[in-house]
Amino acid sequence: MRRSPTTIDSISAEERRSSLRTLRKVVPYLWPADQKSVKYRVVLAMVVLILAKLIAVYTPVLYKGAVDALAGEGVPPLALGAVGLTVAYGVARVLTNGFQQLRDAVFAPVTQRALRGLALETFQHIHRLSMRYHITRKTGGLSRIIERGVKGVEFLLRFLLFSIGPLVLELVLVAIILTVLFDARYLLAVGITIALYVWFTLAVTEWRVKLRREMNKQDTDANQKAIDSLLNFETVKYFGAEEREAARYDGAMRAYAQAALKTAYSLAFLNFGQSVIITGGLITVMVMAAIGVQNGSLSVGDFVMVNAYMVQITVPLNFLGSVYREIRQSLVDMGEMFDLLEQPPDVKDRPNAAELKVSKGHIRLEDLHFGYDPEREILKGITMEAKPGETVAIVGSTGSGKSTIGRLLFRFYDVTGGALTIDGQDVRNVSQKSLHAAIGVVPQDTVLFNDTIRYNIAYGRDGATQQEIEDAARAAQIHDFIAGLPQGYDTQVGERGLKLSGGEKQRVGIARTLLKDPPILLLDEATSALDTDTEREIKEALARAGQGRTVITIAHRLSTVAEADQIVVLEQGEIAEAGSHEDLLARGGRYAHLWQRQQADQDVA
Repeated sequence: MRRSPTTIDSISAEERRSSLRTLRKVVPYLWPADQKSVKYRVVLAMVVLILAKLIAVYTPVLYKGAVDALAGEGVPPLALGAVGLTVAYGVARVLTNGFQQLRDAVFAPVTQRALRGLALETFQHIHRLSMRYHITRKTGGLSRIIERGVKGVEFLLRFLLFSIGPLVLELVLVAIILTVLFDARYLLAVGITIALYVWFTLAVTEWRVKLRREMNKQDTDANQKAIDSLLNFETVKYFGAEEREAARYDGAMRAYAQAALKTAYSLAFLNFGQSVIITGGLITVMVMAAIGVQNGSLSVGDFVMVNAYMVQITVPLNFLGSVYREIRQSLVDMGEMFDLLEQPPDVKDRPNAAELKVSKGHIRLEDLHFGYDPEREILKGITMEAKPGETVAIVGSTGSGKSTIGRLLFRFYDVTGGALTIDGQDVRNVSQKSLHAAIGVVPQDTVLFNDTIRYNIAYGRDGATQQEIEDAARAAQIHDFIAGLPQGYDTQVGERGLKLSGGEKQRVGIARTLLKDPPILLLDEATSALDTDTEREIKEALARAGQGRTVITIAHRLSTVAEADQIVVLEQGEIAEAGSHEDLLARGGRYAHLWQRQQADQDVA
């Protein structure tokens, strides 16, 4: 179905707005208000660039003088003979190239500073984005967007400043020289050639940008599928799905190849069209000069100089096509990255958010409501509290909302109704950094960095000593295991910790949290991956770690929380009952039913 003109116009206007937005965001990196040294470098680079262009424009005049001197015509410039002019011509070419290299060397620190700043800003922003965003992201596609965006900034900073502006300057200077030394007919011929070339280049490039955007889309999709498959390597093996994954990846690559072929064909068409226009202009001007030489109005040196100027403007014009194409593509790539940077976090600190001060560790949920989807409420008016130093267990069947309470406590999400307070401070009114520092979490699925065991445990507290790391490992009942490894604490754990068993990973995660030494502990199925003997040892370690702290334990296996001060039973987002283990068993309610069923399952096992 064809788009209406209105739709096409609106899309073009939207693209223009996006490009202008991207340029506005890039300018501060090129001309930072608080960095005079960067500004000096940009100005110096521009001065060197202008010198290079002036020398380049004058070089054909020296070439003409050398030819005329050899032919015995005219007065050589600079009072030099043929040999002297030839040497001067060579020196001019060397100086032109030398100034260009000096320009790049002067400007390189500006580019690298901008790339570093933008990469850091993007990295920090991704970490500021909320859990809701990260659970829906596609890691491979996200990394590709960032990679292309940063490369686009590097290209744009260099070529927008050092290609488009200098090209215009060079064309203006050549046009002036052709008008002064020859006549307006040459200027007209050159002007028509340039106008046709620019029109053709811009029109075809705009068409190619749409093809390139589709190619990028397919490239991102293929990369995402590859990364996703590799991250789930074990699952692929479990289900013998290697061929299925290969077919899935090949399908994505097939779509990418089709889009890439369209891009390649359109590039061939663009290059051929540009060649026809440039060659036509070159022949026209050279024929005019040849006629002038034949009728005696021009010298052989003039003919050579006209040819040199046409070749001189042909090179940057050819460059213009690729530069404009790459600039447009860079704007598209950077636009995707800046779209990412403009993605607002769902959870953010309020202006002048106070630091959380934990003196007692009193946690209270007051008429708490929450739903991941507005149309499906998960928690329906939860009211409960964990008094200072208490261990409160939250249990219930799958989907009852247990883990959701943990996420709200850590403020991965904001509550949609009611309040969640720590020592009377609403978690929405304090800074996330101070809140996260006050809570230690041992999740159900501990994910480790692809680094050493030492690094993963030390991640709990920056600057921890080796002795502190070992003490935390002992408390988590894993020091002896680590000490028995050939490389000890320097053992690499592999991608996501896959070189360790589930129980070993869990104990490393517990050690990491114990090293953090927070006033509040959140244990989300912390012993779910452990065998019975190790579970007993870890329970003892966690009990010691919880002394003097408020502990929230989220559990499915009731035997792990029987000693809790208070047990809250959730059912479909509501509190079914609450009390101690003995009280709940005596009531014969939901908790007693779950307990009896789990005990029966253990007896059968």
